[in-house]
Amino acid sequence: MTKSQAPARTRDGTATRARIEREALRLFAHNGVEGTSIRDLSLAVGVADAALYRHFASKEDIARVLFCTHYRAIAAQIESVGQRGGSFEDIARGLVDVLCTLFDEEQDVFSFVLLNQHAHLRFVPAEGNVVASLRGILERAHAAGDISIADPDLASAMALGAVLQPAVFKLYGRLPGPMRRLAPEMTRAVLRVLGARAA
Repeated sequence: MTKSQAPARTRDGTATRARIEREALRLFAHNGVEGTSIRDLSLAVGVADAALYRHFASKEDIARVLFCTHYRAIAAQIESVGQRGGSFEDIARGLVDVLCTLFDEEQDVFSFVLLNQHAHLRFVPAEGNVVASLRGILERAHAAGDISIADPDLASAMALGAVLQPAVFKLYGRLPGPMRRLAPEMTRAVLRVLGARAA
């Protein structure tokens, strides 16, 4: 086969984009978005700086795409827990387990989302929003008489605080061991703070 007859090589860039997203997530989680340069990213991915701009408009664009993708995935898991049925205690345990599993198995994702939420939440639609998903679960729980906190926004803030503040302490080395080790006590804290009805 002559050179002119050889089949054309197709390059859709999917693998490169996936590498960019993977390395950006790692660098952003450890160094912050501001502490990571385009040069840092291109070196980590193994491409020229210009190659990054074929996939993303800017470093901030990469961060926004990563945030929205992972935030929506967490919201979907929370929605799934809320649809399982069972007692509210079972639901609370399932919600805590989602966050503990994410922390233990994908700490870069957890760290990045937790520490960058204020910069990107305005870009997340309601249907892929963690707080909106949790709010719906807690609104239904109050209507069913399972919790005493009537304001679903306050209930969401209080429930998230019982899990996310220990996670922050873990990120900074103040709590040892895996996050799952803390799940039973955090679940009890969520139930107490929401005034959950005794099973």
